[in-house]
Amino acid sequence: MKLALRLQLYALLLVAAFVIAVRIKLDVSWSDLAIPAVTTAMLALAFGWLIARSITEPIRELTAVTRDLAAGNLSTRPALLAVGEVRDLSTAVHRLAEQLGARMTALQAEDELLTALIESLNEGVVAVGNREQVLRINAAGRDLLRVTDAVPFPTARLPRLWQLQHAIDNALRGTTTDAAEVTLGDSTLSLTARPLEGGGAVLALFDLTRIRKLEMVRRDFVANVSHELRTPLTVIGGFAETLAEDDPAPESRRQFAATIRTHTERMQRIVDDLLDLSRLEAGRWMPEVSDIDMNVMVRETLASVEAAASDKPLALEIALEKDATRVVADRTAIRQILLNLLENAVRHTSSGSVTVFARREGAGVWVGVRDTGPGIGAEHLPRIFERFYRVDSGRARDSGGTGLGLAIVKHLVETHGGRLDAHSQVGKGTSIAAFFPDRPLDPNRNLVLEL
Repeated sequence: MKLALRLQLYALLLVAAFVIAVRIKLDVSWSDLAIPAVTTAMLALAFGWLIARSITEPIRELTAVTRDLAAGNLSTRPALLAVGEVRDLSTAVHRLAEQLGARMTALQAEDELLTALIESLNEGVVAVGNREQVLRINAAGRDLLRVTDAVPFPTARLPRLWQLQHAIDNALRGTTTDAAEVTLGDSTLSLTARPLEGGGAVLALFDLTRIRKLEMVRRDFVANVSHELRTPLTVIGGFAETLAEDDPAPESRRQFAATIRTHTERMQRIVDDLLDLSRLEAGRWMPEVSDIDMNVMVRETLASVEAAASDKPLALEIALEKDATRVVADRTAIRQILLNLLENAVRHTSSGSVTVFARREGAGVWVGVRDTGPGIGAEHLPRIFERFYRVDSGRARDSGGTGLGLAIVKHLVETHGGRLDAHSQVGKGTSIAAFFPDRPLDPNRNLVLEL
């Protein structure tokens, strides 16, 4: 029975007991007590209803508040209008709601901070629950594993790599997997899986693709340098041994000495080019730009290759447009760029012509060299600016090239904030040009280089 009805019943019982006691005390008839009894009963019912309402309404409110709190609505609060013990209970519920709200706010802030930290990592992070469900995965993890499913989702939706599934199974059983390499497509990943104390597991993924490519480049570089140095060293060692152990004729002695000198100079060029390339790649060289007269610069540079060109039916030509006779660049750098391009062209062109040209385009000038040589195949053209890359390695090495000239050209041009352009057609020739902006930009500092 509800509290209001019970209070009203108690009030009626009290009135009845009072009426009976009055009748016995005063010895009056029931008819004389009818009106006072009814009036008293009505007053008792009204009073009981008021008392019941003052108690039941706050209790109903507390019931609704506690239901809202249980449902997750932590903003609801009791009115604190009751009195006595009910007010104490309302105050306790109000305080509990405040504490729950503050705690949930703190938990949400911690969760947002944790999410931000996890999302900012370059490493992939994957949290797996006891039931083999992925509960959390950051953006890096999605990119590395190529996953688009919304969490939670079963681990079976992850890439079907036995190393990955094996690591997850072991971690859920309490066994750690440390730095296992996993290959996914063209990517190489380092996988670590650790069990969690409360159950589940966490996976960490690190992309090793760039590191492995750098290791391959390093190995290739060491192999190429070793190969480039082994040939002249072998020749020098052979002729030096002959001079030391035998007694050749004076003419042969001079020939041996000349050969040794030639290969020594070749090794010196390789070492010098490697040092130059190392400084450029490390950013330890900065161009000192000035306004350069290209008519003078081109003629000075052509003079350095005239001797090599004179041995062939080869014409050295100049084609500078009127508005492209001045370039803003480092004088030493542009001389080295032109010299490397000219030496390559003269070295590989047996007849025809080698032309130094310049033309203006927008806010800069293109400076380049074109020849009528054998040309370069389309499959080789994108790689000619790599270190030690040769289209015909045997021919280039025999003609004295180090395989580093175009790599140096590329870095020198880019240090000016410029770019390179190469065109070639097999059997017709090659054209390589460098763009020098009128206001050179340092790519490392994003600053304009001043004259």
